[in-house]
Amino acid sequence: MDEKQTSQLFELADLILAVGRHIHASKETAAESGTPLEGAVMRFIDRHPGTTPGAAAEATQLISSNFSRALRGLEKNGLVRRDVDEHDARRVRLYPTDKAQENLRRLRETWSRLLDGTVTDADEIAMVISTLQRIETQLAQNRPDRADHQDRPDQLR
Repeated sequence: MDEKQTSQLFELADLILAVGRHIHASKETAAESGTPLEGAVMRFIDRHPGTTPGAAAEATQLISSNFSRALRGLEKNGLVRRDVDEHDARRVRLYPTDKAQENLRRLRETWSRLLDGTVTDADEIAMVISTLQRIETQLAQNRPDRADHQDRPDQLR
């Protein structure tokens, strides 16, 4: 990688963090806000209702104790529920609650208002979304500990 690309990638990461800070700050007044770890777990459960704790822990890159703490916090706040797996009573499935759905609705409205007018071209918005999704997917696939988790999937449960 040359110096120009290194600088550009650094600038991209720095801008993503800066935008994220603005968005996160608006969240504080819009919806019930937990810890950043709880937010990562909630995001995954919202997008993958019925997931297992092991799959959610792996996807959020959290060690078992941190994942368990975040999950307990979400349950305590009434945002996540555990249901016994209908096919295997030894497993549980995680689902967002109605309260979590209402929280997500408020965030959607707040964040949409926040970003309204910042990018007005629908094609440009679609391109940015696509690019950020690709970046997220690549980062998840390339994380250094991924091979280690694949060798020991039982350690996440």
